[in-house]
Amino acid sequence: MKTKQDILDEMLSKEAPKCPHCQQSMQIWQVPDFAFGDGLGWGTPYLFVCFNDDCSSYKSGWDDIRGNFAHNASYRCMCYPDGKTFEFIPVFSPEGGTGQVVNEQVLKEQEQLKEAIKLGFATLADAYVNKDADAVLLLLFDALQPARVRLKAADMIGEIGRTQDIESLESNKYGNKLIVDQVKASVKKIHQRLFTRECPFCAEIIKERAKICKHCGKEVAGL
Repeated sequence: MKTKQDILDEMLSKEAPKCPHCQQSMQIWQVPDFAFGDGLGWGTPYLFVCFNDDCSSYKSGWDDIRGNFAHNASYRCMCYPDGKTFEFIPVFSPEGGTGQVVNEQVLKEQEQLKEAIKLGFATLADAYVNKDADAVLLLLFDALQPARVRLKAADMIGEIGRTQDIESLESNKYGNKLIVDQVKASVKKIHQRLFTRECPFCAEIIKERAKICKHCGKEVAGL
């Protein structure tokens, strides 16, 4: 299955299609995250869209929609990433949709994200080889790291994490449900690897086979 980045890279690598109504080159447009149009979306994160205000379809669209639906709106020609399938997208102002145009600034941010992910994964690979749990935790706890890097760190800490890491893992705020779920799974993995568990009374870490908690003195056999 193609990723969002794969689709963008493919669209950037080919010549943009020309709008069949004005023959102007279309621009790459990032589909909004929220439901749009009929609520079903277009099944792709990017489209080609004609943003030429002199395009005949866009100019006539204002009168067409106003006359047929009594709405102040128009439509712009759009094309799927294949560069062959053309449809229309509704707009409600001349600026409608222009905020999602993939311009040089967006491409720069995309490139910076790719580099950050590459660097993060390289750091994690070194940390795994060296069993450096501290380096993994630094990336996991850094909210400025790409989500993909943090999610991989959350998974990796289950392989090399120590019992002294568990409290920090459980008390940290992640702001991402996938990461939270992965951290929970990794904490369980650490306990399984090191044959430990939490005392049901004081929550301190004890040996899995312990009968008496060495921290609070309560009997934990069978619990």
